[in-house]
Amino acid sequence: MSDDIRRNMALFPIGIVMKLTELTARQIRYYEQNGLIQPARTEGKQRLFSFNDVDQLLEIKSLVEKGLNMAGIRQVMNMQMQPTAKTVITEKSEEKRKELTDKELHHLLKTQIMNPGASRFGDTPLIRGELSRFFH
Repeated sequence: MSDDIRRNMALFPIGIVMKLTELTARQIRYYEQNGLIQPARTEGKQRLFSFNDVDQLLEIKSLVEKGLNMAGIRQVMNMQMQPTAKTVITEKSEEKRKELTDKELHHLLKTQIMNPGASRFGDTPLIRGELSRFFH
């Protein structure tokens, strides 16, 4: 499986993303309403987030902490954005997601944290600092 496919695979429900990013569900929905993220949706309309979505939320959180408003964040994100694949749920990716055990998902997440070239924004220390507390 290529890195691009793996990073765009919709894996995480909002509850997990809340723990990983320390954002509230309301904040995450607000960023979605403002067009800063576009998580995939299941047939039942449940949001599922990819590694790239988590990276983007961590970047947004960092920019908010630096004092930027939504317009400023949108500008920064537009400048940083490279044409990337949108997170989508296909039959194949949904089957793969359901086949993943918690241990495999844990391993994928740990690999992303430890891989220095993994971050979309080239800011690996941010995600490593945010997520490394989940691994002992």
